[in-house]
Amino acid sequence: MKISTKGRYGLRIMTDLAVNGKNSCVSLKDIAEREHLSEKYLEQIINQLSKSGLVKSTRGARGGYHLTKSPDEITVEDILKATEGSLAPVACAEDNGKCENYCDCVTSFIWTEIYKATISVVSSITLSDLAERSSKIENVELECLK
Repeated sequence: MKISTKGRYGLRIMTDLAVNGKNSCVSLKDIAEREHLSEKYLEQIINQLSKSGLVKSTRGARGGYHLTKSPDEITVEDILKATEGSLAPVACAEDNGKCENYCDCVTSFIWTEIYKATISVVSSITLSDLAERSSKIENVELECLK
């Protein structure tokens, strides 16, 4: 399984919102500048995050985006599913053996175990964890510049 730029950038958008949007909305332009990403591309991703109910937009001069839940209630799994869709390496791993060849397939257990391991990892890491890690990395970067 390979996570696309939509998934990776979705995590960066959400982390930025968790870090910078605690008490206010954050503009997509500001996120794009901080993350060095295309605002146009981020618009596509933020739409997916919005449709999944993870972010909400507010119009106006102080408008922008904000999280719909606390960062400790949003997991990496939530974000990746919103941006990537299924995280299963193959369809039969997620559909509980509905494939007509599932019982006879010597490799089916591999795909199921990969899927279980992936879900175990991404469901255990919250946006709060990423925000905390982000601030630690920022402090290390500042130390490196001295």
